[in-house]
Amino acid sequence: MEMNQITLRVRDLGLAAALVSCDFEMQESYQDKNGRAYFVFTQTDELGHAVNDYWADTLSVKARKFSDNLKMLKSRIYSER
Repeated sequence: MEMNQITLRVRDLGLAAALVSCDFEMQESYQDKNGRAYFVFTQTDELGHAVNDYWADTLSVKARKFSDNLKMLKSRIYSER
């Protein structure tokens, strides 16, 4: 990840899975000292629109792709423990 890139840290697992399902590349994931998982994306205008659409309940994703990405992110969380 380039040092000067502005990033968005996401704690919401559903939002992270939706963003990955919309083909936004997750730069990294990590857990803080309390065990909370964070998913890091490079901030772009398109990402911002997708996040807003997610919270407005207007973001469309393919159901199976979302489910597969949700499982993948959960696996990443538990493999980092």
